Amino acid sequence: MKVLLLIFFTFLSLFAKVDISLSHTNIKHGTTFAVVLQSDTNLSQAPNVIFKNKTYQMFTINGSIQNYEVFIPVGYHSKKQKENVQVRYLENSEIVKKNIPINIVDGKYRQNEIIKVAKGKVTLSSKNKEKTAKEYNKVFKNVYSVVTLYDLTNNSTFILPMDSKITSAFGNARVYNGVAKSYHTGTDFRAKVGDEVKASNDGKVVLTMDRFYLGNVIYINHGRGAYTYYSHLSKILVNKGDIVKKGQLIAKSGKTGRITGPHLHYAIRLYNTTVDPLQYATLYNEIVKKYH
Repeated sequence: MKVLLLIFFTFLSLFAKVDISLSHTNIKHGTTFAVVLQSDTNLSQAPNVIFKNKTYQMFTINGSIQNYEVFIPVGYHSKKQKENVQVRYLENSEIVKKNIPINIVDGKYRQNEIIKVAKGKVTLSSKNKEKTAKEYNKVFKNVYSVVTLYDLTNNSTFILPMDSKITSAFGNARVYNGVAKSYHTGTDFRAKVGDEVKASNDGKVVLTMDRFYLGNVIYINHGRGAYTYYSHLSKILVNKGDIVKKGQLIAKSGKTGRITGPHLHYAIRLYNTTVDPLQYATLYNEIVKKYH
């Protein structure tokens, strides 16, 4: 009987059922998509996703080694074309590769958003070029290059950092003082100096600083490659290393850095790629509600 049972369970493992799904397959540049893998047997190691020559580790859902997920960014400057998403997992000591086609489509972001700021904030002096380079290196070392492999949101859904009108959406192509310079890397909320700014989800404060463009800024690590940051603040109310909860007061809005007036600039970096923060939050919340 024991021998028969052993043979029976071995037979089952050879025919494990693995379902792979994508949140969507027509994906706007500058946004995020999710990959979910569900198996009816335990996997001996975490699956990976290969996208645009980058490898993304998948993470367990609720600690189950049968169910995995990962959120993958599509860069703003990605070409609008067909791409391939490859999911790899180990089954009976063999690597299984599943290919899923997707389309990267035009986000149809607003063009030529006109902004006027001080001349020195557009054409930088040698001193300010050096300053901004040092700032970026510090942020890259402490934030962008660090991927925490565990979840820090405690399966909590995202909220907006403040209840206010959105004055500038992610992705708008911007013209500073008549010169096309960049695109908008976050979402701006209308605010007066001193309005409350709240953490959009549970996480850990990994850096606070004063940057040339962003002014006073807070970076919060939410785990698994995701960071939110809050800019142009008048006052920072948390410190590096603090564990914060969703909805916790972390700062007061202001007009520091390169601005035309007081507001909050809210942004998300996912695996060192800037993505639409509101689209990411909406997708994250949908996945949490469906699978967790």
